Amino acid sequence: MEKEESHPEESVRRNGFSSLGLREELLRAVTEKGYTEPTEIQIKAIPIILSGRDLTGTSQTGTGKTAAFALPILHRLSRFRETRCLVLEPTRELAQQVSEQFSIYGKFIDVFTTLVHGGVGYGNQLKDLSRKPEVVVATPGRLLDHMGQGNVNLKKLDCLVLDEVDRMLDMGFLPDVRRIVGRCPRKRQTLLFSATVPDEIQALASWVLHRPEKVDVGASAPAETVSHAIYPVDNRQKFDLLLALLKKDQFQSVLIFCRTKAGADAIARWLQAAKQSVATMHSNRSQSERNEALAGFKKGTYEVLVATDIASRGIDIADVSHVINYDIPHNPEDYVHRIGRTGRMYRDGDAVTLFCAGESDQLRAIERFIGKTIKREKLEDFEYAWSPILEEEKPVARRRNRGFHSDSRSARSGRRRR
Repeated sequence: MEKEESHPEESVRRNGFSSLGLREELLRAVTEKGYTEPTEIQIKAIPIILSGRDLTGTSQTGTGKTAAFALPILHRLSRFRETRCLVLEPTRELAQQVSEQFSIYGKFIDVFTTLVHGGVGYGNQLKDLSRKPEVVVATPGRLLDHMGQGNVNLKKLDCLVLDEVDRMLDMGFLPDVRRIVGRCPRKRQTLLFSATVPDEIQALASWVLHRPEKVDVGASAPAETVSHAIYPVDNRQKFDLLLALLKKDQFQSVLIFCRTKAGADAIARWLQAAKQSVATMHSNRSQSERNEALAGFKKGTYEVLVATDIASRGIDIADVSHVINYDIPHNPEDYVHRIGRTGRMYRDGDAVTLFCAGESDQLRAIERFIGKTIKREKLEDFEYAWSPILEEEKPVARRRNRGFHSDSRSARSGRRRR
């Protein structure tokens, strides 16, 4: 009796990257980086991209999406001295990270990758673009500046990657993206990645993509390796509780999210006064300051990074042990993106949210979005101005939020509401 052939994806899981058909130089670079088994997005996307077909992809953060498109693109490249691949990213940090990944994976291939983004001078970018790089990783605004000056030639473009498109929509970049796409050859491969696909992105996808294959690896669900906790607290005690949490646990690498730039700066100042090694990251910081903060956090120079949502999407920071939402996000999608900085590549991680009066609607929206009730916690030995009421665990759909009362008079007097 003939043995039944196993599913191709199962074969890839057993045999690793070598079974994906990638060239030897790429496999060598992947091995040097320490990867042995491809992730789900890589298993599903790489064969499609290698075939030359268009693709729309969604994937949980931290599951290797960049390698899923960088490796098959590099597989088909060599030193053409023409720009063959353009990758558009919404932020400077994401563009920098993706450019670095292309350089790491392509280290044994004669391919030149350059980075184009705002916040820095034009000199080095002009020098790099004059070398006719095969891969350009760019943010939309600065790329349009270079295109207007005739510094970028996209006539030989083979592959266009639109990454984190929902973030581009949030930041108002879609008109710029459309202008750039209009300057690209019509005959090309296009890859579009977006965590969510509202009507505006669906319209863009219908315009830029030709009969795309779809890969969905659960973009809207947090990683199962992340533990969630809600700490109800009076607004005036938020920082005191934050400091107590940092002192209580063995925090090795902590990412704290604030809603505003001023709030992030204030938290960082207070943490510095409390002798914490801390850096800040938001859009009012210069590019060199943001680079230094991110590099220092990755190396362990800073144990704490306080940031706005500029750091919530796609920034590759390995081994973040805890994400703390100092301010609860307004949108449930932002919660998923924030906590996606921990529990990456299937590691364990902790997501802690400080929850104040008047934020019940946001919390219920998050719980509905992730499909689970988040446990309410009370920090022992912390001197609360009032005693948090922690309700019993109930199904999210029938949940009535009584975990934190909004009686300001009780909160001010420190009395427990009866």
